[in-house]
Amino acid sequence: MDDARAAILAAIRVIPRGQVRGYGEVARLAGLPGRARLVARILSENDDAALPWHRVLRSDGRIAFPARSKGYVEQSRRLKAEGVTVESGRVRGARAVRSEDEALWGPK
Repeated sequence: MDDARAAILAAIRVIPRGQVRGYGEVARLAGLPGRARLVARILSENDDAALPWHRVLRSDGRIAFPARSKGYVEQSRRLKAEGVTVESGRVRGARAVRSEDEALWGPK
């Protein structure tokens, strides 16, 4: 579990400022395909203030926190501070890509 946690946190740390990734994509980048829920669990246990957790969204580009919750407000604020457009809890103009191929070449 420690190796998986370290791999997931490393994958999150390299998400560029102003970009987002889906939970599933983070899992794949960490070498753990199909483990999106593990990514969510590890993020829920995070205590590293420097981790850019706010760059991780649902695969449809939506914030996973309930609307108007403390986490939702904070994630929206952080994304907007990086120039990401967030409307009604969804990132506009960019969505979380499902794979590196999709990031490079676009959706199929």
